[in-house]
Amino acid sequence: MLTVTRLGIVVGFVAAALAGCSGESAPPPAAKSGTETPVAAAGAGPAIVVTATPAAAEAAQPVADKSATDKPAGDPKTAKANGDTLIEASIGNVSSLIPNITSDAASHEVGDLIYSGLITLGKDLQVEPELAKSWAFSKDCLTLDFKLRDDVKWHDGKPFTADDVVFTWEATMDPKMPSSYKADFQDVEKVEKTGPYAVRVIYKKPYAKALVSWGITILPKHLLEKYVKAGNIKEAPQNWSAPVGTGPYRFQEMKSGEKIVMVANPDYFKGRPPISRIVYRVIPSQATIFLEVKALGVDVASLTALQYRRQTEYPAFAKEFNKFRYPGSGYTYFGFNLKDPRFADRRVRLALAHAINKQDMLDGVLLGLGSIATGPFRPGHWANNPDVKPIPYDLKKAMALLNDAGWKKNAHGMLEKDGKPFTFELLTNQGNDERKKVAEIIQASLRELGIGVEIRILEWATLLKENIKKRNFQAIVLGWGTGSDPDQYVVWHSSQAGPDDLNHISYANPEVDQLLEAGRSSCNQADRVKYYRKLHQVLADDQPLVFLYWRDALPAVSSRVHGVEPGPAGIKWNFTDWFVPKPLQRYTAN
Repeated sequence: MLTVTRLGIVVGFVAAALAGCSGESAPPPAAKSGTETPVAAAGAGPAIVVTATPAAAEAAQPVADKSATDKPAGDPKTAKANGDTLIEASIGNVSSLIPNITSDAASHEVGDLIYSGLITLGKDLQVEPELAKSWAFSKDCLTLDFKLRDDVKWHDGKPFTADDVVFTWEATMDPKMPSSYKADFQDVEKVEKTGPYAVRVIYKKPYAKALVSWGITILPKHLLEKYVKAGNIKEAPQNWSAPVGTGPYRFQEMKSGEKIVMVANPDYFKGRPPISRIVYRVIPSQATIFLEVKALGVDVASLTALQYRRQTEYPAFAKEFNKFRYPGSGYTYFGFNLKDPRFADRRVRLALAHAINKQDMLDGVLLGLGSIATGPFRPGHWANNPDVKPIPYDLKKAMALLNDAGWKKNAHGMLEKDGKPFTFELLTNQGNDERKKVAEIIQASLRELGIGVEIRILEWATLLKENIKKRNFQAIVLGWGTGSDPDQYVVWHSSQAGPDDLNHISYANPEVDQLLEAGRSSCNQADRVKYYRKLHQVLADDQPLVFLYWRDALPAVSSRVHGVEPGPAGIKWNFTDWFVPKPLQRYTAN
């Protein structure tokens, strides 16, 4: 499915993003930094979402493929109308219908249509009002006052008020709440209601993402308070069968592993969205999704590089679909469980990085539709350090590092140490052909050094629940999604390695912790640059995981859908403005 969070930020598992579709993770709604997503989403797939801030307007401008721009301007079949159903493909199933307790892109994709945040991100990644109609910072950046809309209702008809905002903060920070986004509010001293539709947030110290962090999903106090207090929010009906939000679409039904259906909210505070029904079809294979696209069984999907470059270049496809290509916000990585003593050794990690020819991987897997990754900041972002160069492909260097770490070849040509061979299991998510190819390239590359790699491919939800959260893995091929703000505290800080946190690899580096803390503690971008560029260099030198590549987003959208406007935020920033003119509508839906 198209991975686009409320703030257009996702730092999640990018497994093609570590999410269900592609394997990427997703960050919190407005400041998602650390979100996982599978790679089948139109854009990044499962990947970890990183917090977004207004500073990302410099992001590369997405461009439409020629087929998306050649529609006649005066076509009479373009009048805006309500109706029709939009069917979107997702490689992965959602893990919950309460986004605040999830980190996968699939859950946030669905949740962001059901719920709202106080703020959101616009076309150019600028912060815009959503449930809040205005805000003001004190001069010392320690107090943030929100004025809320007074015309918003929950889907069950109850009014939205300041009580819900205070509750959402209290719930997020409750020790019994399994949320990965506590770090976004750890510097908040208190949140207080100053009126029925007014909230004041007081910070202990300046926090760079203070405003953007309030893109987090606001939860209904009247429905969830008792579950939060009891420590069993996962047992709430809203978690799986009856979510109630304030967003543009209302939940209708879900058949786990098959589909999720939502219908337009007639009482949405920004106006009823034109498309009447949204269906997310869970199709755990990129190849099967593509067959459904060609059969017109899916209206929105993410294409693989091969599909985009070679399998859609014919007139019939150009007639039925518009293709888009723009720099993606997620990177694919080869990660390690750093509690494994083999991977805890930096020399071993550097050796594995030197053993992989990333340019060949980029050309072979993505057909050049992406760029080599040197760290967690995408090329062109203000936090990216242009002086950091890719680790070169060098098998001799790799072998020297392994020998120095005590690994020697035995009579069978396999590396061993203390009589034990160097073999490990490499996990990735099901349905992501690109990640499977990456895993196979890693397997073949390391075989040349005498390292044995066994690949195991798991269903997305199982991989997250049984392996990633429980740290029950040796190595993984997944992805992280990033946002406009470079704060990735939730991904790299040593305090974020708990079972519900996003530092899945159990990385701990005091210098990295210090840089992360300093980078998020300033309101001045000029001050933050030095911290993040240093962080980029330290991570590149330490290689806690092998940064592989940034994947271009390659979504395809049915040509009957109008109103798609590509921008730095991608194509789904204005999803609630998409429509299908009456003569082009395919399904009956009011």
